[in-house]
Amino acid sequence: QVQLVEYGGGVVQAGGSLKLSCTASGPMRVINNMGWFRQAPGKGREHVATLNWGSVVRTDYRDSVKGRFIVSGNNAEKTVSLQMTNLRLEDTAVYFCVADSALWKILSNPDYWGQGTQVTVYS
Repeated sequence: QVQLVEYGGGVVQAGGSLKLSCTASGPMRVINNMGWFRQAPGKGREHVATLNWGSVVRTDYRDSVKGRFIVSGNNAEKTVSLQMTNLRLEDTAVYFCVADSALWKILSNPDYWGQGTQVTVYS
């Protein structure tokens, strides 16, 4: 079973920055997509940013974080990070590290999830 462990998160003033990191363990040969989802209070889980390690590395971002968040990672080590800058109040959420073998699933409904880490942005 693939296991994901997140690091980082915390409380930050609007306009500030935070970095999240995640490490995978288990049968990692099945994983070639990793990234981040989030869930705000009272809302469903949503895609934030993901990496696909195919023939060409592909990144996908939700529109509201483009230009502010950067996803990066290492395929050999199965790690992924999310550098978040210019944070907004609406970025407040629990952030989950995710992983999957399929691109279409990592964008919509990944098989593997971390336990989540809280990010709180205040004004």
